[in-house]
Amino acid sequence: MILADLALARRLERAEAANGIACARAGSVPGAAVQAMAGGWAIFAGVNSMLTRTLALGMHGPVSAAEIDRLEHFFHSRGAAVTADLCPYAHPTLIEILCARRYAVTEFNSVLVRVLGGIQPYPPDARVHECGAVDRDLWARTVGASFFERAGLSEEETAAGATLFHLPGARCFLARAASGEPAAGAAMSLHNGLALLMADGTLPAFRNAGLHAALIRARLNAAIAAGCNLATAATLPGSVSQRNYERQGFQVAYTRVSLTLKAA
Repeated sequence: MILADLALARRLERAEAANGIACARAGSVPGAAVQAMAGGWAIFAGVNSMLTRTLALGMHGPVSAAEIDRLEHFFHSRGAAVTADLCPYAHPTLIEILCARRYAVTEFNSVLVRVLGGIQPYPPDARVHECGAVDRDLWARTVGASFFERAGLSEEETAAGATLFHLPGARCFLARAASGEPAAGAAMSLHNGLALLMADGTLPAFRNAGLHAALIRARLNAAIAAGCNLATAATLPGSVSQRNYERQGFQVAYTRVSLTLKAA
């Protein structure tokens, strides 16, 4: 069991921010920008991109209204909405400022953790393999189709997955059904002994066959082999994904809240 505190939250939020920054910088969106603000980061990767948001705000002390004004200008000047991912361990001044403005809750995410030190690797699962460069497009299509729940992805959607595939420190995994068809995919990035598990997706036709759990175990094995002492993932609260992670020994450390500034 791990006890959540500010030090743990800073470590997890720092890794999440580093991942978001790397994704934005690795993409090919004209005008993509990253800027340190309010103790965290503002990221712009396109008006409609899920990467366009703020991360790790208020994790290192008080935040001023002037800083939030500057942050809002960063997004508005680029024609984007202001979306802030808020950790409950952020400094109370940040919460006070956002509550005083027109921010509305748009999503919750359970941030889960598992201690890796001293645990034994899982037996290998023949259905899962770590991807090489030749698997890039197949992996991107599989994860993209799992997320959007449809085939025939656009070039932009496939390119987003390919960008993730080539992130510094990222490792991608593919799971196949008994028939040999690609059925699920997931990724992991390493940050100073912390394994950030992400991009989990199983094609609708192959769900409830244990492939997601197999992908979690494969990534944990890889993280242990890489010397990591902690693993983390984020899921929608109460989702099948959360239950799968909990069955593999993860526990909820805290709930991250996504807030979006409403139009005047």
